[in-house]
Amino acid sequence: MIYTTKKEPTYQQKAVALDDMILTKDSPTSAGSKMLENFTSLFDGTVVEKLAENYEIVGKVTVSEFSRGMLADSAVAALDEKQIKGVIGVETNGAYTRSAALSGKVFVKPTYGTVSRFGLIPVACSGDTVGVMADNAETCEELLSVIAGHDDKDGTSLPQEMIEKAKEVTPVKKVAIVKGFDGAAVESAVEKARAQGVEIFEVDGEILLQAKAAWAILSSAEFCNNVSKYDGVKYGYRAKGCRTIEDIYVKSRSEAFGTDVKTAILYGSHVLSSDNYEKMYDKALRVRRLVREYLDDLLTKVDAVMLPACSTANLSVNAISVYEESLYTAPASITGLPVVVASGVQWLGKPLAEGSLLAFSKQL
Repeated sequence: MIYTTKKEPTYQQKAVALDDMILTKDSPTSAGSKMLENFTSLFDGTVVEKLAENYEIVGKVTVSEFSRGMLADSAVAALDEKQIKGVIGVETNGAYTRSAALSGKVFVKPTYGTVSRFGLIPVACSGDTVGVMADNAETCEELLSVIAGHDDKDGTSLPQEMIEKAKEVTPVKKVAIVKGFDGAAVESAVEKARAQGVEIFEVDGEILLQAKAAWAILSSAEFCNNVSKYDGVKYGYRAKGCRTIEDIYVKSRSEAFGTDVKTAILYGSHVLSSDNYEKMYDKALRVRRLVREYLDDLLTKVDAVMLPACSTANLSVNAISVYEESLYTAPASITGLPVVVASGVQWLGKPLAEGSLLAFSKQL
């Protein structure tokens, strides 16, 4: 935990932490990158303003560089200290989903547009979603109700009347599991669901297997565009000994960005090039549409879709394994559908089904 308050935290039931992707004007926001080391915003993000009305924001948790890594271990460690109520974090590449599943925490990634993205360090704008990790579903529900809401400063924010529907609860009676998504904790979660009288159906969702590659293309392309502004000129890290503006750009980025970030930038530039735009980027957009259409249709027949959060409880952490593990998290990332992680797996629902999924996780 990186404590940022000037006074000693009280650790009451109103204490919460943010991750280091959310802008705060009273403390630095680095996004886990040397490029933004000691950067302090001129304004607070919308979620910060909403939380500050009734909660004490006692600090920030560290993130992997631009939150593109495998896990959100710092959030789990902060909760395990039993001194905060929950962590508000930005789910970009499945880190919170995997960490919640492996640690026995609960994590809710709400429907895209339910929580304002104004005041986040952007990574992949079409998928970045503010979520809540806590020890139980009740706390996730409480904190989500605080940070959710329409925001005129966010062009992707849903109308308030739609967001209110996320509080509605309908019973989860039918759950689909998808062939080809074998992973950790599935059997245990199925047994728990069946013990609650839930019908389990196996479906052939081959198109969902393509979400991994499509999300890799789309997220890298968006990330490449989003980090183009970090050039060492206006703010952020600037290399020393530069003689020309080109020197500043090249040396600052070379020294400040890590290997995984550089790889994503290069890949994003590749898929957006004139030679590859149509056969890679445009095709990924089509796959996104097909995945969403498939899930929308499936969710007219069942109340939720169960997916593993990861392949194994013993994850190896490297750039290749992050890509491979996104097999499980890409369907939610690429479609913007809500997910609740509980009992070690993901429960994915139709748009604005957060209330139902959280209620179901309480049953489990």
